[in-house]
Amino acid sequence: MFSKATEYGIKAIIYIASQSMLERRVKIGEVVEHIDSPVAFTAKIVGALVKVDIVQSITGPYGGFYIDRQRMDQIKMIDIVSAIDGDSIFNGCGLGLKECDAEQPCPMHYKFVQIRADLKEMLNSTTILELAEGLKSGKSILMR
Repeated sequence: MFSKATEYGIKAIIYIASQSMLERRVKIGEVVEHIDSPVAFTAKIVGALVKVDIVQSITGPYGGFYIDRQRMDQIKMIDIVSAIDGDSIFNGCGLGLKECDAEQPCPMHYKFVQIRADLKEMLNSTTILELAEGLKSGKSILMR
């Protein structure tokens, strides 16, 4: 459903948040090890999330990536998806047609309307804190 970049971004943020809850900063190598992602691609994605102030970064031997604990319950999943992919998941044709709207719908148009509305609601109501707590408690995983 999400682009690969968004998938890696979400997993990276959840991992970084779970470690931030333990007051740890993490290097990119540790992130990719725990989410099974390519180093350069993940570094680019996390760098983009630093630029939009979702993740913080400190350079140097004691540096790394972290998320301020007080912000974790304010950062919503939609913030991550939007920062990486924009709003493309909510627009455009589900079948990939160049033009598709209510006036000239594709065969799947009206099915996607509800799916997109539900997805947007889920992304707007899910926080990083909620997902990081699930990982920290062992109720969820990032890698098989």
